[in-house]
Amino acid sequence: MKWLRHYGSAEDSRIRLLCFHYAGGAASMFRTWHTVFPGEIEPVAVQLPGRDDRHAEPPYEAMSELIPALLDALPPVLDKPLACYGFSMGARVALALSHELRERGLPLPVRLFVASSAAPALRLPVRGWAETDEGLVAYMRELGGTSSVVFDHPDLLDLFLPAVRADLKVVGTCPITDTEPLPVPIRAFAGENDTEAAPDRMLPWRAETSAGFDLDILPGDHFFTARGTTRMLTTITEDLVSVLAG
Repeated sequence: MKWLRHYGSAEDSRIRLLCFHYAGGAASMFRTWHTVFPGEIEPVAVQLPGRDDRHAEPPYEAMSELIPALLDALPPVLDKPLACYGFSMGARVALALSHELRERGLPLPVRLFVASSAAPALRLPVRGWAETDEGLVAYMRELGGTSSVVFDHPDLLDLFLPAVRADLKVVGTCPITDTEPLPVPIRAFAGENDTEAAPDRMLPWRAETSAGFDLDILPGDHFFTARGTTRMLTTITEDLVSVLAG
């Protein structure tokens, strides 16, 4: 299925973790996660259009159009309990999806994990999407996480920028409404040296839930260090195993 990527075997899985990449990213950022989780946890990565094997498809530029299309692709993974993980832009997509699931009377995620994303309640402007190509490149360099190979090859950069800009526009133009908090526990992960989504900017994610909130501060900046990522995956595993046990 073009929207979903399954890495590794999932025969014995009891819960699925739906994973959303950052702006300009791709499902492949999650390709090794199945090697970290026990077999009862199945990571399923979302692949948005406009990148990798979906490069020929135009990327979405509005959350209101993205979420219904994504939801149409989810029935095959809704037969087991579902949790969501979103990194940066992906955190907002995971939140919007959770609200849409509630609107449609469908099962809600059992956990929502958000990383490196300033809380919606702060109503901070999303940088990058409305800037010139040069401004967008400067923003990407500031955040890190993009291979220097992309910046060094204009042809690659020309292929990469439209998806980044569209992804940021999805978040930057998404209206933030005062909706009832989700009855879903949220755990947030912030890089201790992140300036874009600093720990104090992630703390207000607690306003999005009525079912419990935790904030973990990890080594690194917007993109965690390897040690920080390992700690995050260990914590996610512990949380989901506790869900299964409970």
